[in-house]
Amino acid sequence: MRIGIAGIGKMGAAIALRLIEVGHTITVWNRSPDKVKPIAAAGAGVAATLAELASRNETVISILTNAAAIDAVYGGSSGLLAPDVQAKLFIEMSTVEPRTEVALAARVRAKGAAFVECPVGGSTGPARQGKLIGLMGAEGADAARAQPILQQLCRRLEHCGPIGSGSVMKLTINMPLMIYWQALGEALALCRPLGLDPARIMDLLADTSGGPNVLKVRGAGVAQMLKGGDAGPVTFNVDSAVKDLRTMLAEGKARSVELPLTEKTLACYEETKQKVSGAAEVSAVSVYWANRAMQRSETV
Repeated sequence: MRIGIAGIGKMGAAIALRLIEVGHTITVWNRSPDKVKPIAAAGAGVAATLAELASRNETVISILTNAAAIDAVYGGSSGLLAPDVQAKLFIEMSTVEPRTEVALAARVRAKGAAFVECPVGGSTGPARQGKLIGLMGAEGADAARAQPILQQLCRRLEHCGPIGSGSVMKLTINMPLMIYWQALGEALALCRPLGLDPARIMDLLADTSGGPNVLKVRGAGVAQMLKGGDAGPVTFNVDSAVKDLRTMLAEGKARSVELPLTEKTLACYEETKQKVSGAAEVSAVSVYWANRAMQRSETV
């Protein structure tokens, strides 16, 4: 199948490479042209404009930073919806507010095309292996049309309901994870004075109910950072986490749902972003708060 991909960040690149490997003809577009070079080297074509990307492909996948990026990519005289897109399929995989996807779906359908939202759980490693968790929001016929492609990216594909449902579920699964990294930092602050090897602490936590699956993957990186080392390749950074937390709070406000712990977590992440870096791996939140507590105790 001819598939276009708009947005070649870390996840977009991983998805593109996966789809090339399973036999699709892939064309990519990215605002920063340098990012498409490794994908082109793997066999992808490169579109000069978004309109060209939409014209050349039966299906277009977008995975973008935020609502403003979505509007810029789909709109305008050279955007994805500028050419004739009658009967094409658009699969939108960004993590944004549900209302953004609902509004975009209306714009796409007005052009005679089909629309499916499918934000995913998982990072670049699972994306390369086709082991993401897909959270699809779509009408029945559109969902069925997108399913063969998404099943090549996902080990589990959930049709959560109509457009917007996938985004709600993505925020739902990200929320406890974001809170966990902050909670882990506070837990580490308690045990750091024991003087135990950080790798030993991570191993112990990962073997108990205090360690979710993500700790088995990222725990070694946390231990390295606690020792002053590097966490390894960044798969999801603090900037992205802050964006997601703000989106969660906006959705909570829209639904009149109080999220007091999420509000506090956002404040903690924003401090980490200011004191460490927004580009740092999200687990740096745990390390910053563990170290912060140690530094304060040493001055008392």
